[in-house]
Amino acid sequence: MTLGIYLHIPFCFQKCNYCDFYSLGCSRSVPQEYIDALRREIARWKQKESWRRPATVYFGGGTPSLLNARQLEALLDALEPLPDAEITLEANPGTADAAKLRDFRTAGANRLSVGVQSASDASLHRLGRIHTAAESRTMLQNAAAAGFENISGDVMLALPEYSVKELYDTLELLCGCGVKHISSYLLKIEPGTPFGKSPPQGLPDEDAAADFYLACVEECAARGFAQYEISNFALPGYESRHNLCYWNCQDYLGIGPAAHSCIGSRRFCYPADTAAFIAGAQPVPDGECTAEDFILLQLRLAKGLSLAELQGRWGVSFSAAQQAFLRRCEKNGLAALDGDRIRLTPRGLLVQNSILCNLV
Repeated sequence: MTLGIYLHIPFCFQKCNYCDFYSLGCSRSVPQEYIDALRREIARWKQKESWRRPATVYFGGGTPSLLNARQLEALLDALEPLPDAEITLEANPGTADAAKLRDFRTAGANRLSVGVQSASDASLHRLGRIHTAAESRTMLQNAAAAGFENISGDVMLALPEYSVKELYDTLELLCGCGVKHISSYLLKIEPGTPFGKSPPQGLPDEDAAADFYLACVEECAARGFAQYEISNFALPGYESRHNLCYWNCQDYLGIGPAAHSCIGSRRFCYPADTAAFIAGAQPVPDGECTAEDFILLQLRLAKGLSLAELQGRWGVSFSAAQQAFLRRCEKNGLAALDGDRIRLTPRGLLVQNSILCNLV
């Protein structure tokens, strides 16, 4: 069974107004003591029977592009990924110039995930991003010139004062720079964030947000990007192998403060405390991966849920009442039933939580 590795880099130049991920703002680089702590934990995990050379490695954050190339190379040397491993580095415009991107590619990263978010400078400013749309374009062009053939771009939908034109302009920026993968997310106002404490004016209502999502699905398809997950679109062969580890309930190991793992259906996570992680804090149990988790994650995917796999892997079958509910979803255009496979339509994905509450 394959293993995916997630390394959390919890350092940011500046915290965004919407972000509730665990990270530390006002950072210009990644302290070497943090790299040493990651290498210590990698060495500890490599002594366990569950260890395999990873098939995917994902540097997430925070802002992993605050790493320097020597640090990236040292971490990959410690991990010893498989020769054909997918190695993704999240990068934000304004944190890596052309030379640094070339160094990242030489160090071993072969996939870049760029936080573009919008082609509107006004929106970027409201979000608290440190870059402009022009800087996003420059980073994407520099990444391609550095040898990154597999590039993903992030898009945020339903921003304050949002319009279909802003959506199309953002997709045009990405596609014009040759990205192979697009991740799109509806803006969510999270408690404790600056937006949560003081929501911005001009937020679209739920119906308008849904329309923006469906417009994104339609426009991505028109540009050749197939939707393979609720928020992710790819040209053929460029689906994120690492994220598919999560959605297919395969083993993944997260290392770093607030990083989550699931090995052999056992979940655990490190405390969300960077100082404690550096000092040697160990992960704590976080429950078990269940059949309900499998149903939830599989129904995020465009391929949907195989009832045969649900039965074979978990020993679970849907009741007559559950099957009747799914037929009602199909009648209302929210789901499609094809033999033993159930998948949600784009409209069904919009109300996935409600469907799951009724289903499980």
